[in-house]
Amino acid sequence: MEVKKAERFLLWCTILNLAILCFWFAMVVWNRDLIHQLHGRWFSITPERFDAIHYAGMAFYKILILVFNLTPWLAIRIIKP
Repeated sequence: MEVKKAERFLLWCTILNLAILCFWFAMVVWNRDLIHQLHGRWFSITPERFDAIHYAGMAFYKILILVFNLTPWLAIRIIKP
């Protein structure tokens, strides 16, 4: 029964993290100028650097989701009787 709980936990972690990633992407795409203005008050960054930072952050976050949520979930699915 514990393996079933771990499997469900990892599945929901994957789903929620992907939802956060999609929300982040949507906010940067649709509200880019507003977010850049907000962060521009605190940090002196160009729009190009702002885009690069968010792109790299989203890529890193996606890799973390794959490594720590999706891969263990798939491993449990493969070995589960």
